[in-house]
Amino acid sequence: MNSKKTTEDRYRAPALDKGLDILELLSRQPYGLTRGEIVKAMGRGPSEIYRMLERLVARDYVSRSIEGDRYALTMKLFVLGSQHPPLRRLAARALPLMDMFARETHQSVHLVAPERGYAIVVAQASSPANWEFRLRPGAQLDLLTTGSGQTLLAFQSPDRRNETLAIWGSTAQVQHLAELEPALENVRTNGHRIGDSLQLVGVRDISVPVFAPSGDALAVLTCPYFERLDDAQAADVKTALTHLKSVAGKLSIS
Repeated sequence: MNSKKTTEDRYRAPALDKGLDILELLSRQPYGLTRGEIVKAMGRGPSEIYRMLERLVARDYVSRSIEGDRYALTMKLFVLGSQHPPLRRLAARALPLMDMFARETHQSVHLVAPERGYAIVVAQASSPANWEFRLRPGAQLDLLTTGSGQTLLAFQSPDRRNETLAIWGSTAQVQHLAELEPALENVRTNGHRIGDSLQLVGVRDISVPVFAPSGDALAVLTCPYFERLDDAQAADVKTALTHLKSVAGKLSIS
């Protein structure tokens, strides 16, 4: 008898297996599935799938559509992963590239990742010049009112966007997002965002997405650009954008 199979059978946990099967199935479905489609794909009884789905929804691993007939993964697994070594590895991989960007452009740069309806600064590199603007790692940013946040929103899939809206649960934020849609479409078309800071006068944010294999923005690199009058070595906006896109390309996962 196959020893591996014997060991697997000995430690079976049917309920856990069903839950993991559902998560793995939904991970391959960008637009989610109805309960009937999940039942058919898994070849299990409707009642046992319903109970498992309800527990996954209650624990926020799976979201139910507003209409109530479709299920999709939430960002919870990503958030759990972001609290674990993979995000630290992304930050560790990014930091040398960000330091090089800062040295070449004489501008600072930070890396943000989405988390539960916000953006979190996970890494930062300082300009070697005397003056800079920097955000501390761990800072929590609003998605609607920051260049980094708007860039994350621009490159979210519809499912991820719906999850974000569900987390917010605010009519005012939903309305604000709807008003931003033309600007977000412009970001998607350009592949980046360049615009005045929404918090500080005199700062232009240059934001570029770092892509996950799904095509969603895994993270965003933002350079809070200062135009320098006292530093001939400081890069102009176009050069800073080129360098930032190079860093983002090296960090994106195909």
